[in-house]
Amino acid sequence: MDGLRAADLFRLCVPRELGGAEAPPLELVETVEELARADASTGWCLAVTATSGLVAAYLDETAAREIYGTEGVAVGGVFAPRGRAVGSGGRLEVTGRWAFASGSCFCDWLMGGCLTELDGRPAEPRLVLFPRSAVEILDTWDVSGLRGTGSNDIAVDGLSVPEERSAVVIGAAPRAEGALYAFPLFGLLAAAIAGVTLGVARAAMDDLLELAGAKKPEGSRRLLAERSAVQAEVARAEASLRAARGLLMDTLSRAYERADSGAGVTTEDRMSLRLASTHAARGAAAVVAACYELGGGSSIYSTSPLQRRFRDVHAATQHMLVSRSTLELTGRLLLGMPTDASQL
Repeated sequence: MDGLRAADLFRLCVPRELGGAEAPPLELVETVEELARADASTGWCLAVTATSGLVAAYLDETAAREIYGTEGVAVGGVFAPRGRAVGSGGRLEVTGRWAFASGSCFCDWLMGGCLTELDGRPAEPRLVLFPRSAVEILDTWDVSGLRGTGSNDIAVDGLSVPEERSAVVIGAAPRAEGALYAFPLFGLLAAAIAGVTLGVARAAMDDLLELAGAKKPEGSRRLLAERSAVQAEVARAEASLRAARGLLMDTLSRAYERADSGAGVTTEDRMSLRLASTHAARGAAAVVAACYELGGGSSIYSTSPLQRRFRDVHAATQHMLVSRSTLELTGRLLLGMPTDASQL
């Protein structure tokens, strides 16, 4: 985390006017992918904190500078509206508990999605941001994979927050200009998560190739790498991984070109982004599973990196933005069925 702070990677998606990198989507995903190749949890934490920087584009400028304007600052939290914010007189009273707050132990600021009431009337859901010192972190993260993310629950109870530290992001126009903020917020987060899985899959291939060149299976005089069945399976896995990655990167590039040209990202672009992200994530998981099986009995030992890759990638595919349900959403659009595409 100290290294990521020193490189200011947590602010990859923060506007340049605030000192951030305002990096193109391809750069974000490739950075996440490379980190996840070394360690899935590190890549995951960057995916979450970096995309949380997009919220800076929707905040009041003074609040955005207060929260995102410091080099190395890390902001995380949960978009799902599991809290309640009641506002009057320019302040919000916030109560809620949010699960899956990745990296909450090292973030400087945290956010939670809230159903909102302003001056006695229902209002649009908001993201509300608060300093980590004001948040209770509940030790709930006892899981199979991505253990190092520390994705504990976070909670606040009756916390008073200035209204300017909140933002409407769904269906609202960002304050900041620039192609990155004309890009679909949830599409970018889904792509970053897919980047994690691609990094894990590439690492699993690295692990298998090293193992295959050294291991002779029980009762065999030949190396694993010398077996024709293994050779064919490795080739299939490599082709699958390259194809999944290629589709995601091409789709990201095309959508960003449209955003950068001012033409606007279409519903077709949004659908393609979500489809490519889910395909990449689930394809990467299949590659990891193939590597794990080819590793044989040695894969199940805690000393084997393949068992950790297997656990991590299958934890990542449980995220709602790359789950099987996203295929139903994109399938409905492809079939021309009436579909709520507001969160694409």
